[in-house]
Amino acid sequence: MKGSAAMAKVIEPYTEALMSLAQSQNLVDQFGENAEGVLAVMAESEELSTFLGSPVYEANQKKAVLKQIFENQVHGLFLNFLLLLVDRQRVPFLPGICQRYRELLRDLNQVALAEVTSAVELTEEQRQAVCDRVKSMTNSQSVEIETSIDPDLIGGVIIQVGSQVVDASLRGQLRRIALNLSRP
Repeated sequence: MKGSAAMAKVIEPYTEALMSLAQSQNLVDQFGENAEGVLAVMAESEELSTFLGSPVYEANQKKAVLKQIFENQVHGLFLNFLLLLVDRQRVPFLPGICQRYRELLRDLNQVALAEVTSAVELTEEQRQAVCDRVKSMTNSQSVEIETSIDPDLIGGVIIQVGSQVVDASLRGQLRRIALNLSRP
């Protein structure tokens, strides 16, 4: 917990500065797409994350790699922000900053994030039903769904929006039945 609090102290001011820059330049949504793209690249390449976080490599080397990868992929101001993180030795916090930016963007646009775990891939009708349920729970304008598959659920879904959890899985129903039967 101490580590995450310390990380938040580093991540928050940089994220707020990035959002402030985006708002002043009317680039809020584009920076959101840039942040998502950076997260995707870093998730695909553990080598990149290791390289950027390593004290062995000099700042100029890290900047050159970032320019090579992102120069034609992100807005110039966003790239300058990435290079600033290298200069300030904050580039290991880049994934956290990008994730936090996406959270701020969702809040700004009144978009709820629903983390949905299901036994099988959701159909379009099921995705729409989840969206409708989350909208009614949160009073948000729209819903962004992140899905994962867990065959152990047997059937149904678990929906998590922030700290709220709706367990509509067969595994959860069986667990609740077992608890009710074990009560005296």
